[in-house]
Amino acid sequence: MRKVHVKSFGCQMNVYDSHRMADTLAPEGYVETQLPAEADLIILNTCHIREKAVDKVYSEIGRMRELKDAAEIEGRRMLIAVAGCVAQAEGEEIIRRTDSVDVVVGSQNYHKLPGLIARALDGEKIVDTEFPLEDKFDALAQPSREAIAKRGISAFVTVQEGCDKFCTFCVVPYTRGAEISRPSPKIIADVERLAANGVREISLIGQNVNAYHGADENGRSVTLGALMRRIANVPGIARLRYMTSHPRDMLSSVCDNLIAAHGDLPALMPYVHLPVQAGSDRILAAMNRKHTRREYMTAIDRLRAARPDIAFTSDFIVGFPGETEGDFRETLALAEDVNFATAYTFMYSARPGTPAAALEDQVPEAEKYERLQRLQELITRQWRAFNASFVGKTMEILVEKPGKLTGQLVGRSPYLQSVHVMAKPELIGTIVPVAITDVGSNTLFGELAETAPAPELVSSGA
Repeated sequence: MRKVHVKSFGCQMNVYDSHRMADTLAPEGYVETQLPAEADLIILNTCHIREKAVDKVYSEIGRMRELKDAAEIEGRRMLIAVAGCVAQAEGEEIIRRTDSVDVVVGSQNYHKLPGLIARALDGEKIVDTEFPLEDKFDALAQPSREAIAKRGISAFVTVQEGCDKFCTFCVVPYTRGAEISRPSPKIIADVERLAANGVREISLIGQNVNAYHGADENGRSVTLGALMRRIANVPGIARLRYMTSHPRDMLSSVCDNLIAAHGDLPALMPYVHLPVQAGSDRILAAMNRKHTRREYMTAIDRLRAARPDIAFTSDFIVGFPGETEGDFRETLALAEDVNFATAYTFMYSARPGTPAAALEDQVPEAEKYERLQRLQELITRQWRAFNASFVGKTMEILVEKPGKLTGQLVGRSPYLQSVHVMAKPELIGTIVPVAITDVGSNTLFGELAETAPAPELVSSGA
């Protein structure tokens, strides 16, 4: 028996990919471990979105090298593999800069891992970052019953990968390739397998998930909304989510069915991540976002018309090249108008090879930082007010696991809030009404509604 430790950086796509890498290696005798020091194989599944991502990867490689050296002293061989978007972008450079890495595997080639690892065990240094011609989803191993049970009652399922939008700040089209959608029967089969093994909540993920257009059994294109309706009929699946969506696709008629599904499907949660990036049309154009402020608000309005209790999260980049104080004020105004449940906010940082990196009108770091603080203050106020609004109300909570305290359980609200409640462990995997009594810094607290007054019911989700 050999042990593999997979450390995942970044988005939900990477979490999903990390699971699939472990599943692909399981038939080769590898079992997962949370302790990198005891692993025979360490995989760093990297992300290129955050600032100084490459530097952070090399720093992490340095830490793993210490473990590799310690293993060698013990007479044990350890391999290090770098996967994901930094691997795709850096390729041979990783091997050139550090001799401790044995395998560099790009974001489209995880299904080749068993063969790549076998070659590395023979002493070869491997770099495989070519985009494959075959369907990598078909080649990836399916998770075992034990792996599904270990990962809990919520699961990610990739339905779409890659991006054709080419935002000027983004490396995804270069590291993940062109948009590709999985055939819907294969997705349904994945969901059925997960549901049969106790999964209750499915999150469909993709770089541009609402651009999904996979083929059905007859070769006809299926929209994300139509796919959601099919998944909602899978026995055992109680909740559905999806991310990340692009505003341009949400405005297309292709998404009419998806927007309608928010009003039609109780299982589809009223919580949508819709990145806007900026509130200024001038900056949006410079980013090549392919939507305007008004169009973004139109998408918000259409979703709210379908599901009035829907809440939104978003991504913002401040200090994009050429951004003025006036442009930034338009971003603040948009955030005020939407009133987000929360948002992810970043200072612009250049990614090598992207068009924006070559722009001359870069915003000084001090100005970017000052704007980021102002935006974060606004988003924090909105987030706290959103959470506080549920005190005195009842929410339907999907109970996921035991809490830290004896007799405590932790679940998720329809809005992905972590909710703590005192209850019996038999409720894990069920949806129960919880009366919200208090709000912590990142958590809601409540009690089972049967043992509390009957406040207003917030959302179904059953």
